[in-house]
Amino acid sequence: MQTKPNYKYLTLLWILVEFLIINHVYATSHMPKENLTQKLFWSNNEIAPVDTHTGFRGIFSLTKSSNLELQISGASWYVIWLDGKYYYEGPDRYNPEFPEYQKNEMTINAGKHCIAIQVHYEGVDTRILKAIQPFLLCKIFDQEQEINIDWKCSQLNGYDTKLKRINAQLGWVEWVDTRKLALDWQKPKFNDSTWKSPVSVNRLVGTFTASAISNVKSTEIEPLLIAEGKLAEIYGYEKDNISARFFLRDLECTKNLPQGIWRRYDLGRVRLSRPKFILNLPAGAIVEFAYSEQLQHGRVSPWITLSTSDSYNLDHFVASGGVQEFFPLTPKGGRFMEIHILASPEKIQFISEKVLDRSYYNAEQGSFTSNDILLNKIWQVGINTYLSCAEDALVDNPTRERGQWLGDVGIVGEQIGSVGFSDLKIVRRGLVQFAQSARADGMVSGLCPGGSVYLSSYAAQWVPACLEYWRITADKTILEELYPAAEKNMEAFEKFLSKDGISKDAGWAFIDWGYVPNDGSTDMGLNLHCYFAFQSMEKWATALGKKDKASKYNQLSQKLGKIIADYFSSNRTTTGYDFEKIGYHRTVLGIINGFIPTENQKVAVSFLKKHILNCFPNNPNAPRLSDPDANNPQLITPYFAHYAFPVLVNNGEIDFVLDQYRKCWGWALEDNRTTWLEVFDTRWTHCHLWSGCPTWQLSRYVLGMQSRFDIEKNRFDFDLKACSLEHAEGDIPLPSGNSVHVKWIKNSGNLSYELSTVEPITISIPRGLLASKKGVFKVNEKISFTIPLSKVAK
Repeated sequence: MQTKPNYKYLTLLWILVEFLIINHVYATSHMPKENLTQKLFWSNNEIAPVDTHTGFRGIFSLTKSSNLELQISGASWYVIWLDGKYYYEGPDRYNPEFPEYQKNEMTINAGKHCIAIQVHYEGVDTRILKAIQPFLLCKIFDQEQEINIDWKCSQLNGYDTKLKRINAQLGWVEWVDTRKLALDWQKPKFNDSTWKSPVSVNRLVGTFTASAISNVKSTEIEPLLIAEGKLAEIYGYEKDNISARFFLRDLECTKNLPQGIWRRYDLGRVRLSRPKFILNLPAGAIVEFAYSEQLQHGRVSPWITLSTSDSYNLDHFVASGGVQEFFPLTPKGGRFMEIHILASPEKIQFISEKVLDRSYYNAEQGSFTSNDILLNKIWQVGINTYLSCAEDALVDNPTRERGQWLGDVGIVGEQIGSVGFSDLKIVRRGLVQFAQSARADGMVSGLCPGGSVYLSSYAAQWVPACLEYWRITADKTILEELYPAAEKNMEAFEKFLSKDGISKDAGWAFIDWGYVPNDGSTDMGLNLHCYFAFQSMEKWATALGKKDKASKYNQLSQKLGKIIADYFSSNRTTTGYDFEKIGYHRTVLGIINGFIPTENQKVAVSFLKKHILNCFPNNPNAPRLSDPDANNPQLITPYFAHYAFPVLVNNGEIDFVLDQYRKCWGWALEDNRTTWLEVFDTRWTHCHLWSGCPTWQLSRYVLGMQSRFDIEKNRFDFDLKACSLEHAEGDIPLPSGNSVHVKWIKNSGNLSYELSTVEPITISIPRGLLASKKGVFKVNEKISFTIPLSKVAK
């Protein structure tokens, strides 16, 4: 009897064959020729299983002490040891079409050396990298001469695969039985004779270029021990719910017999880090580290808020026995850390307790002090939050996502960076990567490169962010490099421009958390951001000498401006504008973009102040922004103060703004918090870059130095805002690495201002200001002048 064909099976088989053929053709036709010389390698040519760990050992020899350059990249997280000691980690995040390799300078003595690399192939999209089949690119150069490296590799056994992801945005929990790992495989004397040689591989990546940022720093810190005791298990099987099992352990043991010990540490602030502990333990002892941004019921909670998934912010080890280092491969975010050790308490010995902090910077170069201690602290917390969110990119938060969002990089982040640090290359690289990760229609990404998210509002805000980078760094090359992407970005918006404005079909228009859009077919918050983008494109084209393009963007801004003007006119009565209906956000953006006439701005500012004072934390009974869906017109956020407060400052309300810093950001510092909350509610993340606008505003408005490096290198416009402070001083970083020191004090009806510098600068003091000096001055060392207090700008 003839069997009927299984057409469903054959169809699926044909689809699979077709998929493989298409991908083979794509790989061979789209692979840059340069890839043939890029020497990508891996342990084998097979499809790699997800969540696996592979070790690579490279042996090389030097005949003399040499200054070498290491070039390295990969498709997933790796850690490097040099001659058995931790050395570096990576890769720097990148878009697969525009891959980058890290460069690291090292001085090594003559002799035989070993570079060991552990690669954790995650195999899933994260906020950091897209899922690419694994590879390693690693070369060492002595000047222009590449050094021969003899590579061996092996899969590292002992790791549970695909147990749990940290959360939906990040990779996998490290759950490892170290008894199954090759002992001391990172050290030069390890016998790797059973390891095999890696093979060359081709991957769907573009041509590698050197990473455009400096090396990320790894710094050892000593955690503060704040509590300790004995523990006993309470919850279920070991892998049923690993966060619950950790959190529910009995840490008092008043009724249960102790099964181990625990210790709790304070890392000083929320940071991206991991423990580097040396312990002496019996074989089979369980060691778990868990991390959290705040303590819940007095203890570390391994759950990560607003993860959109289950979350497990912890690491798990089984001890091999004896003295051993416990060092998770991947850093994790948190301020508080607990270690739980399940073994006979008398057999547990702590030898060394260190934590390795990961940050782009060692320390800030900028500073701010005044006679107000709280304002000084608020400035510094903004810097500390920036430090915690700076790794191979400026990220929103080191715990939940580690995502490079435009709102953090190109809006608030670049401003904080400019008053705190000379090196802003991570800002520039972020702006470039948003363009590299553009949507098919040209709209730049709002989150990249790991999992691109497209926000129409962020795509509009990207344009002035690029111009601002030029203004604060004097780096005009960014405008030349990104102009083609900027044009495509604007073309995308043109397609969504109708008689009513920019269509909501353009994409997610994020204006602010809690924001309530206006009635109608288009969102005026988005239209106002797009209007500013068109105007910025006109300036961009003009700066590059493209007059015809500048004219085009002028016409587009006028077209959109007419629609926005009609909106504001429709909310105007015989007595003035109905600002309550227009709302807080649209009023702020309307003033910034010139849609509120000067004669109406006093009333507008009064409305803004009234609105702010009626919101939490000014009004303790006001609605709370408890979660992302809690939209309400009676809300304010730290993020949008980036836009609102300059409007108030420029309308003579500097002291109101300073009081808001004290009240709202002062509230955010309660309970000994040391980094900024994401919003004015403790149920969100406790370390968010975009909440730090007081830092840049204090440096710019209270110290009075506005960077205008787009006009001339190291040029500043003097623009000090009168306030109730008695004195202030601080340092403003220059792109070169030097800084300008500013100091002023009120005395006998005058304000005495002094500026000193080790590098020549230019300062423009307005001629209309009744200062003892006015005009444009070249300053090689120092300049000082006085202003009558009654004439200081308000």
